[in-house]
Amino acid sequence: MPQILRLAEELAAAGVELAVIESTSDYWRPFFYVLSETIPVMLVKASDVKGMPGRKSDVSDAEWLADLAAHGLVRPSFVPPEPQRQLRDLTRARVGLFAERTRELQRLEKGLEDACIKLSAVVSDINGVSARLMLTALINAERDPQTLAELARGRMRSKIEQLTEALTGRFNDHHRFMVQFRLTRIDQIDVDIATIDARIDELVEAQEWVVARELLVSVPGLGKHGAEDLLAEIGADMSVFPTPQALAAWVGVAPGSHESAGHRHPVAVRPGNRYAKRALGIAAKSAARMRSGFLAARFKRLCARRGYNKALVAIQHSMITSIWHQLSTGRPYRDLGGDYYHRHAPQQALRRKIKELEAAGYRVEAIAG
Repeated sequence: MPQILRLAEELAAAGVELAVIESTSDYWRPFFYVLSETIPVMLVKASDVKGMPGRKSDVSDAEWLADLAAHGLVRPSFVPPEPQRQLRDLTRARVGLFAERTRELQRLEKGLEDACIKLSAVVSDINGVSARLMLTALINAERDPQTLAELARGRMRSKIEQLTEALTGRFNDHHRFMVQFRLTRIDQIDVDIATIDARIDELVEAQEWVVARELLVSVPGLGKHGAEDLLAEIGADMSVFPTPQALAAWVGVAPGSHESAGHRHPVAVRPGNRYAKRALGIAAKSAARMRSGFLAARFKRLCARRGYNKALVAIQHSMITSIWHQLSTGRPYRDLGGDYYHRHAPQQALRRKIKELEAAGYRVEAIAG
C-alpha cells in the first residue's frame, strides 16, 4: 500500500493526465481505488485490448495501453462507487450462502439415502416443518416409522402411508450424528443469511435506494432478494448506461449480431455480468410460469418458435429494458397484459388459432360477422 501511494504521488508530480489499468482478476482494485483519488484512471477489459493490433507482451504492455488510450481506442469499464461496491459484497456473499445451504441440503439427503430413508421421495422440502420434526425425532432415537410419519403436518397428513414406507430404514448412531451436524450447519447458514439481510437493509436505507428497490420489486418474478442483487450490480443511476440496449449488452442478455455477405449467423449472447444475469434468469423463469401477464405471453409465443433457452433470454432482455426505463423515470412496472399480442395484431392471432385447430384435425371456416 505505501508503494501505491508513492506511485500516485509520482504520477501526479509528473503531470500524468490519465492512467490506464487492465482488469486482471482482482489485482487492479487497490491500484484503481488509490490512484483514482489523485488522477483520472481508466479501467479497460483485457478482451478489448487483445483485439487491437500491435505489440502485446509483458515488457511493452504498459506503453501499449497508454498509446491506445491516447488515441481513444479503448473504452473505460464501469466501476461502481464505493456504496454500491459494498452492496455488491453483501449480495454476492448472500448468493454464496444460499449456494452453500443448497449443498448442505443435498449432503443431508445423501446421508439419509445411506440410511435407506427415502424421505425426499415423499416431501418436496427436506427442511420443511414436517420433515424437520421427523428428522429431529430420528436424532432423539425414535425409530418406529409409523410414529415418525404421524409427525406430519398440514397436507402431509394425506401421505402417512408413503411416509411410513419412506422412513423404514437402517438409521444408526453414525447417521444420527451426521444428520445433526448437517442440520446445525443449515441453521447456522440461515442465521448468517439473516445477518446479511439486515446489513443490506441498513445500507439500502442509508443510501436512499429504497424507492429504486421497490421499483425493481414491481417487475413480475423479481422478489426482494432479486431486486437487491440487481441493484447492487447495475446501480440506481441509469445515466451510466446511455440506452437500455447498452445496459442489456453489459448485463449479457443482448442478442448477438454476426452478418456476413448479407447472411445473418446465430451468435451466442456475451458473457456479461454473471450475478446480474443470474438474478434476471431466476426472475424470468418465475415470470414465464405465471398464468397471465405480458412476459408469460411473450415467453409462450417465443418458446414455440425459438425454443426454451432463447425465449428465456428474450424475457430477460425485456425485463432489463423495462428496468432501465423504470429507474430512469421513477415509474413502476406497467404490465401490457397477457392479451397484448391479440390486441396488437388480431388478424395474426386469429390465423395462428386457426392453424392450431387445423393441426389438431379440425376444419375451420372463418366467417366475417
